[in-house]
Amino acid sequence: MSPEYVFLGIISALLFGIIFFVWYSRYKKINNIGSGFGLQLFLISIPESKKTGENPTEALKNFISEMEKFISGLSGLKAGSFRKAFWGAPVFTFEIAAHNTGNEIFFYVSFPRKLANLLQNQLHGAFPDAKIEAVHDYNIFNPIGASIAASVTLEANPHLPIKTYQKFSGDPLETITSAFSKLHEYGEGAALQIVLRPRPGGTKKEAHQLIEKLKEGKTRKDLFDRKGNFEIAGDIFKNPKQKKPEAAAKPHDEEAVKMLEEKSSKIIFDANIRVLSSAATSEDAERILNELEAIFLQYANPGGNSFKVKELSGWALKSAIENFSFRIFDDKYAVPLSIEEIASIYHFPFSKKAAPQVRTLKSREAPPPVNAPKEGIILGRSFFRGESSDIRIDKDDRRRHFYIIGQTGTGKSVLMQNMIAQDIRNGEGVAVIDPHGELIEKVLGLIPKERAEDVIYFDPGDTAYPMGLNMLEFDPARPEQRSLIVNELLEIFNKLYNMSVAGGPAFEQYFRNATMLVMEDPQSGNTLLEVVRVFADKAFREYKLSKSKNIIVNTFWRQIAEKATGEQSLQNYGPYVTNKFDTFLSNEIMRPIIAQEKSAFNVRDVMDQKKILLLNLSKGRLGDLNSSLLGLIMVGKILMAALSRVDVDESKRPDFYLYIDEFQNVTTKSIATILSEARKYKLDMVITHQFIGQLEDDIKKAVFGNVGSLCSFRIGSDDGEYMEKQFEPVFASQDLLNIDNFNAYLKLLIGGQTSKPFNFKTIPPEKGNTEVANYIKQLSRQRYGRPREEVEEEIRMRHEGIEKKTDEVLVSKHV
Repeated sequence: MSPEYVFLGIISALLFGIIFFVWYSRYKKINNIGSGFGLQLFLISIPESKKTGENPTEALKNFISEMEKFISGLSGLKAGSFRKAFWGAPVFTFEIAAHNTGNEIFFYVSFPRKLANLLQNQLHGAFPDAKIEAVHDYNIFNPIGASIAASVTLEANPHLPIKTYQKFSGDPLETITSAFSKLHEYGEGAALQIVLRPRPGGTKKEAHQLIEKLKEGKTRKDLFDRKGNFEIAGDIFKNPKQKKPEAAAKPHDEEAVKMLEEKSSKIIFDANIRVLSSAATSEDAERILNELEAIFLQYANPGGNSFKVKELSGWALKSAIENFSFRIFDDKYAVPLSIEEIASIYHFPFSKKAAPQVRTLKSREAPPPVNAPKEGIILGRSFFRGESSDIRIDKDDRRRHFYIIGQTGTGKSVLMQNMIAQDIRNGEGVAVIDPHGELIEKVLGLIPKERAEDVIYFDPGDTAYPMGLNMLEFDPARPEQRSLIVNELLEIFNKLYNMSVAGGPAFEQYFRNATMLVMEDPQSGNTLLEVVRVFADKAFREYKLSKSKNIIVNTFWRQIAEKATGEQSLQNYGPYVTNKFDTFLSNEIMRPIIAQEKSAFNVRDVMDQKKILLLNLSKGRLGDLNSSLLGLIMVGKILMAALSRVDVDESKRPDFYLYIDEFQNVTTKSIATILSEARKYKLDMVITHQFIGQLEDDIKKAVFGNVGSLCSFRIGSDDGEYMEKQFEPVFASQDLLNIDNFNAYLKLLIGGQTSKPFNFKTIPPEKGNTEVANYIKQLSRQRYGRPREEVEEEIRMRHEGIEKKTDEVLVSKHV
C-alpha cells in the first residue's frame, strides 16, 4: 500500500475520531439533560420517631442504619446494556434544600420516573410511615442576586472511608440542618445535592489489592500516592494465580487494613456532591456557602479520609449550576462512597428538636380497609402511597351513629355539609341543629329545587313570623308521652341551671306536678306559660284541678302544696320554681315561640315523610341560654317521635338523619337512650363537638360506649391522651394533635365491625345557590310561620278566656 493511502487513512481515522468525539460529547450532554427530565422529584416526609424507652444514641444509629438498607435497595438501578455502554448507569439524587422563599428545610429524592415504584417500595420497606409526594422542582435561586457553588471530593485515597455515623455520638445531620436554618426567610436559598450512580465491582477489586499490599508490608505512603495507585491498577490486570507470599502487616497498617475492609464490605456508589447558595449579594451568598462548606469538616476521619471542598468559578461554576438544575452526573468530580458514608451525610431527620425548620410528616397515614364499602354516601377520599379511593359509609352502619371531634376550623363542618347535601339529594329525611347558623346557610344553598317543598327552616331570629315549638304538646293517643315530656323537661332545666345546686327534690316535686296538671287538660292551655300560672294564679290552678283526673297530682296540690307552711309553702316556693321560666317567657324572641299551643310542624310527620328540618339556633342572635333551650326541646321532641315509631313495623320505618353541631349544648342524659335504642327506630345521628372536656361523664360514656364510627380531626393536647386510646396502635397522640386541616382519622363501622383506623381527606364542598336559599326561606316562612301580631293576640285571648272560665268555677264553688 502506498504511503499516500496510509497517510490518508490515518488522517481519515483521526478526523472520524474527532468528529465522533465532538458528536459524542454534545450528544452525551443532550442525553444527560434528557435524563434529568426523566427524573421525577419526590418530597419525602417522615414523622418523628415515637419509640420510647430505647437508648437515644442506639435509637439514632438504628434509624440511620435503616437509611443504609434503603440506599442498598436502590443499587439495583440498571439500564439496558447498550445505553449503559455509552452513557453509564442511570442516576438518582438525594437533596436537602432551603427554598428562596420560606424558612423550611426540605428533603428530596429524584429518581427515574419509569422506576418510581422501586423507590416507593424500598422507601416504605425501610420507613413504613414515610410520605412520598411527587412534586414540581423547587427554586433556591435569588432571581436578581448572586449564586455560587462548590464541589466536594475526597482528600485522600478514595478507598479510605470518611468518619461515619457509627463513630458519632450525636446526629451529623444536625450540623447540616443548623447551617440551613441560618438562611433568611426571603431572598436566600441553598441546597446540598448528592448525585448517585451504581458503581461496577472494580472498586472492591482495587480495595482488595490495597489490602493485600498492606499485608505484604507496604506502607500507606507507598500505596496511597499517585505512584502507588498506578501500581495497584497494574496489579488488577495480573494473573490472579500469581500470588506473592503474605508478609506480616506493620502494626501501624492494621488500622488501614481495617478501614479498607469496612468500606469495601459495603455497597459502593459513584457520587457527585455539590453545594450551592444564592442570595441578594455575592457577600451573602459567600457567607451561606462557607456555612455549608464547614459541615463537611465533621466527617474527617484520622488515618482515613476527609472531604475537600472547592469553590467553583467561571465556566466550572456555570457548569455546576447547570448540572445541579438538570441533576447531571459529572465524571470529573466522581468519588466512590459506601452506603454507610452516604447515609452519614444524607438521612431523614430523626427529630425536629435540633432544627425545628425541618419539614417532617406532622401526622402519620394508614391505608383504608380492604373491605371499605363501595356504596353509601362519600365521606372523603383516601390518599395513600400514590393511590386514592373514595371513603363511603353504608346505610346500615350509619344506624349505629357517627361521632366527630375536632377544633374550630379543622373541617368538621365541611364533612357534615357534604354528608347533609348527599342525604338531601338522595331524598332522605334530615334534621340539622346548628348553634352558629353558618352550616345551615350553606346547606340551604345546596338543596335541589325539587325538594324546596320539603324544607322547614326554623329561624327563631325571624321575630316577624315566629314558628311555634311547644314541648308540652303530646299525642292524645299516647298519654304515656306526658311522663316522658316531664322527665325530659327536668333534664333540660337541670342542664341549663345545674339543679343539683339550684334546685333539689322540692323543685322536682313542684315542677313535675305543675306540668302534669297543665297537661291533664290541654284545651285550657298547655304551654310553659300555663305552668307558671299554676303557681301564680290560684283560680287558674283550681280550674285545672277541676279538669284533672290524675289522683296523684290532685292529692299533691290539695293535700300537700296548699297546706304547706313556712319555707315550703306554695307562696314561698312558687317564685323559686317560676323564676326559671321567666328568662324565656319574658324574652321577646322566645315567648312567641314557646307560648304557642300548637307547634308549627309535627316531628313524627317530618320523620315519616322524609322532610328536611333546619334549625338555625345562632347564639349570636339568641344568646347561649335561649339557643340551648330550643335545641334541647327539639332533641327531646325528636327522641319522642322516634320512640313513637313502635307502632310501625321496623322494616317500614324510613331512616331519618339527625345532625347536631356542638351537640353537648343540646343533649341531656337521654342521649344514652338515643344512642342505644334509636337504631331500631331508624334515627341515625351525626354528632360533633370540639373537645372532650365539654361532655359530662355520663354523656361521654354513652357516646364512646355506643357510637359505631368515630372520626377525629385535629384536637388539643388535653384530648390527645384520651383519643389515642381510640386510635392506637396505628396512630399516636402526636398524630391527632398535628394532622392538617380538612384531614381526619377514622374508625369506620363496616358490616357491624369496627375497622382499623385510617386517614382521609374531606372533599371541598360545592358552592351553594343563594337565590334558591332565599326562595326556600320565604317559602318555609309563609308555610310554617305565623304573623307575630296574630300569635300575641292568641296568647292574650287564651289568657282572658281562661280567666272567664276560672271565674265561673270560683262562683260555682262559692254557691
